[in-house]
Amino acid sequence: MELIKRYFPELTNAQLSQLEMLGPLYTDWNSKINVISRKDIDNLYEHHILHSLAIAKVIKFVAGTRIADVGTGGGFPGIPLAILFPECSFTLIDSIGKKVRVAQDVALQTGLKNVVCRHERAEDEKEHFEFILSRGVMPLYDLCSIAGHMIERKVQHNAYPNGVICLKGGEIGGETAKFRKVTETVNIEDFFFEEYFKDKKVVYVQL
Repeated sequence: MELIKRYFPELTNAQLSQLEMLGPLYTDWNSKINVISRKDIDNLYEHHILHSLAIAKVIKFVAGTRIADVGTGGGFPGIPLAILFPECSFTLIDSIGKKVRVAQDVALQTGLKNVVCRHERAEDEKEHFEFILSRGVMPLYDLCSIAGHMIERKVQHNAYPNGVICLKGGEIGGETAKFRKVTETVNIEDFFFEEYFKDKKVVYVQL
């Protein structure tokens, strides 16, 4: 939690309390279902929660923004961001039912009123959102092909035009090259200084 406080000193006591609850909740769930790598659960706050919050260093979602987290697993990056942006709505989507149950329970236990969890494939989602989030679940081009139909085409609220925002690692030049001028890549190590973030990136694609 100290890492979170260091990089997000503006958090309210209520938000800090919700973030503190994530530790025991995910630890308990991880003992039943392998939501996070067993060897990585001790790094929950750095490798999963803070990593998710990197998106908030790139874009500050305005109130009323509708956001979908595709391939959310147990709720990353959607749940940490839903805590940070309580006036935005988050729809967490995953095709694996047991992982959706984890995300659903964590949202319930932390009192998140702005989160909806859906057990479905992105291809079947009928709603529209200003932003699609994902944490490296598939190549960028595939994600945009599968989830592109979910992007809201008429209403824009934010500094960035509606599109896809991904957390990626390693060399991604081949992925972003397909989109040319409509992408932006931000190195997470520019604002989070832990070694873990050295090759991690936030990638935005305008759709």
